[in-house]
Amino acid sequence: MLLIENGYMIDPGSGREGNYDILADGRKILKIAEKLSEKMTQKELKGCRRIDAGGLLVAPGLVDVHVHFRDPGFTYKEDIETGARAAARGGFTTVVLMANTKPCVDHAETLRYVLEKGRRTGIHVESCANVTMGMKGLELVPMEELAKAGAAGFTDDGVPLMDPDILREAMKRGKALDMPISLHEEDPRLIENNGINRGRASQFYGLGGSPREAEISLVKRDLELALEIGACVNIQHISTKEAVELVRKAKKRGHNIHAEATPHHFTLTEEALIRHGALAKMNPPLREEADRQAIIKGLADGTIDLIATDHAPHSSEEKARPITEAPSGIIGLETALPLAVTELVEAGYMTMGQVLKCMSLHPAALYHLDAGYLAEGGPADLILVDTSAREAAGEFLSKSSNSPFTGRILRGVVRMTICGGEIVYRHR
Repeated sequence: MLLIENGYMIDPGSGREGNYDILADGRKILKIAEKLSEKMTQKELKGCRRIDAGGLLVAPGLVDVHVHFRDPGFTYKEDIETGARAAARGGFTTVVLMANTKPCVDHAETLRYVLEKGRRTGIHVESCANVTMGMKGLELVPMEELAKAGAAGFTDDGVPLMDPDILREAMKRGKALDMPISLHEEDPRLIENNGINRGRASQFYGLGGSPREAEISLVKRDLELALEIGACVNIQHISTKEAVELVRKAKKRGHNIHAEATPHHFTLTEEALIRHGALAKMNPPLREEADRQAIIKGLADGTIDLIATDHAPHSSEEKARPITEAPSGIIGLETALPLAVTELVEAGYMTMGQVLKCMSLHPAALYHLDAGYLAEGGPADLILVDTSAREAAGEFLSKSSNSPFTGRILRGVVRMTICGGEIVYRHR
């Protein structure tokens, strides 16, 4: 058994917080109470591994519903094992993988490969399947078969679904299966150079860039479709103030509308692309300060209910290419929580409880996962965090290091990650 003592617990599920001890037996939480050790016999205490969490926050393991582990096909960037280690360091005990691998996850065989490899890591590794065969947007995958094989949901993340009829049918099937469809909202017909905001950044590089309308137009179309059908959808990595407002209005009309924000979109603007070059290039691109503020407001008022990293590893050689040739994306698993603590909690926009809802409870609920809360009988997936400590980002456990946050001093250090009652990460 594992006894975690003297910590300050926040459970985003019940809203309970305070000084509680937690006793875990195997993969489940057995007891949550004040000063548990005083109520246990010496024999019981002898059989426990005791962890002193004095001065630390005890919270549920984080859940990230948008990560790329590049396996199969691009394992020189990341693989499932290294990705899981990076996740554990960041406090994530559950991750949901995107399906744009090579081959992509449009067949049950590929899905089984990913899930089986995930089971050999120390954390819970789930995976989406694709929406369309080969991510070509022309033919739906066998959604029912992939659901039976263990898919958590469906997405063609990285590629927008341009055919509304295909998307409509996918939403109908997703609704019948009670499974979410996550949507990458960028209309390529409006984009000249992706990963670069059409504005100061595109002017700086002398390029056409990606206009905000590329996101707005598809978000508007897809929310209307989802409301018409009653489907569960997730608007991924939202980047514009207009899209935030569209989600806000849609949520008032339907309860199955969800949206996610990445730490880089609530932290950075297009100025970072000018300063850091391709290390700050991602899809959708970093935009303007008004967009960043709208995303923060959306998180604070519940319009945006998910914080997801879009962890996207690339090699240093790839990111060293000219700005138009370098791939989009940054790693994010190991900096997400410190960025949220620094930019949202310390800045006074959100409470720690609100952040934990967006990083554990709500993501788990979207994919119907038993995770993201602390309760007797619930999973023994926990993190111990020093919310006052500061540390420079870097020395990543990910196979890649493509991050504009390297060297930045951030508040909030994960001291320990426990998954299934086992310590899977301990801060050095």
